[in-house]
Amino acid sequence: MATDIRHPQEQHSHGTVPSGPRVEQFWEKNSKAIIYGLLVVVLAVAGFFLYKNFVQAPEEQKAQEAMWKAEDYFRRDSASLALNGDGASQGFLKVIAKYGSTKAGTLAKLYAGSCYLKLKDFNNAIKYLKDFSTDDKLISVRAAGLLGDAYAETGKKAEAAEQYKKAGTLFPDDNINSPEYLFRAGLLYQELGKNSEAISAFQTVKSKYSTSQRGMDIDKYLARLGSLN
Repeated sequence: MATDIRHPQEQHSHGTVPSGPRVEQFWEKNSKAIIYGLLVVVLAVAGFFLYKNFVQAPEEQKAQEAMWKAEDYFRRDSASLALNGDGASQGFLKVIAKYGSTKAGTLAKLYAGSCYLKLKDFNNAIKYLKDFSTDDKLISVRAAGLLGDAYAETGKKAEAAEQYKKAGTLFPDDNINSPEYLFRAGLLYQELGKNSEAISAFQTVKSKYSTSQRGMDIDKYLARLGSLN
């Protein structure tokens, strides 16, 4: 049998590799669409860069500068001034209204919810805490726990229990907040007659956080539910 010794490109000259004239014809037919497509990509990248550096970054800076005094009032336990400002400086509510799409504006929602909790305005606390979100696990734990507190204060025990459970399981390495929130979830589940859920929460405290304050006391709560072993 004769061996085909032609160059590979020659072997496929009538196959999938387009000839020079065909490439030219393709370019003539599609050059405008290709150029427009590349232009759209370039403009999109440039637009994103301009927005991020000349719109988003300055807005973020303005938001941080606007709420530093509110944070100071919050640290000093002046919840009303932190929320509403003092006339000369803005409070969290104004920061949310003006810069709600920034990271600082989003964080202001958590602050606002916490302030409303301190002021015993639990419905507004729920409103702002539900609207808050973050990728930071530790802050998420705190936010879910505060929302659980707000629900508990309004008598919504089922919602409170779910938020406490969420707070207790978001960041298992947190040996302080996780057992506390799981414990609170267990108590509420018990009040709601959901004993299996209560036992599960208490058992998690016992197995994962036995050296915590709640862990050292958890056996008596399991005993009341007939689950001490």
